Amino acid sequence: MSKTKISATELLELINSDKQPVMIDVREKIEYHTYNIGGINVPLAQLADYIEDADHNKNDEIVVVCKAGLRSRTAQVLLQQQGYTNVMNLTGGLIAIQKINNSL
Repeated sequence: MSKTKISATELLELINSDKQPVMIDVREKIEYHTYNIGGINVPLAQLADYIEDADHNKNDEIVVVCKAGLRSRTAQVLLQQQGYTNVMNLTGGLIAIQKINNSL
């Protein structure tokens, strides 16, 4: 069974390694453009359409992110319902990432 959650620290380590996960940021475009850590911006309301057209492998490592981890949890469930087997939700969302970055 794959992990279903990833901590901010673990995600930052992944981003800085050579094992880049597919990252989907499910916040609205204005939020994404205000602050993001990369990845594809697909607002939650558009995720179902995106999934249909996406060419991701169902076993790809996918990390879903949002501000606090609630919308991304919903996105995780949607992706899992579509057969994606390796979807992780960023625990604490981008707020957790910002806390780490602010403490550096």
